Formats: sequence, structure tokens, C-alpha cells
Amino acid sequence: MKSETLDRRVRKTRQQLRHCLAVLLKEKKVQEITVREITEMADLNRGTFYLHYKDVFDLLEKIEQDLLDELDAALQKYQAQDLHRKPSMIFTDVFVCVQENAEMVQILLGENGDLNFVNQIKERVREKCLKDWIELFRTQNSKLFDAFNAFIVSGCLGLVTYWLQNGMKESPEELAYIAEQIMMNGIKILG
Repeated sequence: MKSETLDRRVRKTRQQLRHCLAVLLKEKKVQEITVREITEMADLNRGTFYLHYKDVFDLLEKIEQDLLDELDAALQKYQAQDLHRKPSMIFTDVFVCVQENAEMVQILLGENGDLNFVNQIKERVREKCLKDWIELFRTQNSKLFDAFNAFIVSGCLGLVTYWLQNGMKESPEELAYIAEQIMMNGIKILG
């Protein structure tokens, strides 16, 4: 019982610190944010912050790692054969992950975001897609295949940014369907 209470308090404290960092990141770059600002906003002392994180960059790194772990879980859920039948399945899970973490994802992809984080997302999606698509399509034209892969990965990231900036009006399932249609049919879907 005591351990459960402690775990709940630790989770609540970490969540509070993460939320305060998110609020501050909307206004300025991480390099301009201090532990003092975060702890004052969270109404915690600095010692509490240092029980959980080394500095502001460590806090941001932990947030990013948690998001990347969730992304990895969504990406690894399906095998190539599953995606051959219905590619939107993987997009749906990825977009649900984005929706559940919308505030932080929008910040990290935005003006005060972290380019390294964006590159890690691209690399993880690229690796998954490359592995599965090579298995599915077994193309001989690797140059064209690499170009297609780069286009899809960047396009999906752009679609997520568009979705976040426009209030996420579509459900993750609807957005996944749109991504699937663009990927499979290209410009023909507009006609």
C-alpha cells in the first residue's frame, strides 16, 4: 500500500513537471528554460526536481524517450503481411499515440521543438517501413524505392503536423485512411 501511494505521488510529480515544461516550451526554446521556472510553476522545490531529473535537458530527453517508446510499440505491433492487407492499421496506432500526446508532440515538432527528436522519429518509421516494404514489394529499383520511402516518411510527418495544427478534427482512423489512400493512390484520390 505504501509503495502504491509513493508510486502515485512520483507519477503525479513527474507529470506535473512535464506539463510545466510543455507550457514553457510553447513560449521559448529549451535552452532558455530554467529548473527554477519549472519548479515555481509546478509549486515544487528544486530538490524535488533533482530527485527525478538531472536538469531541464534530462527532463525533455525522458519525455522524448517515452514518446519514442510508444511509437516503437505502435510500429512493431504489425508484421508486413498484416500491412499488405490493410496499411492503415499501423497508421491508426501511430495517430492514436500522437493524439494521446498531442500537446507535447505538437511542441516537439514545432518552432521550439527538437530537430534531433524529429530525425529519430523519421529514422524509426523509415526502418520499419523499409523492412516491411522490401518484404512486401521486393523491388529491384532500390533508388526509386528509397525515394518513395523518404517521401512517405516525410509526408506522414507532415500529415501529423497538419492534423495537430488544424485541431485534430479527423479521428486517428480517418487520418490513417487518408494516409493509406495517399500512399497507395497518390494524387488520384483528389479526382
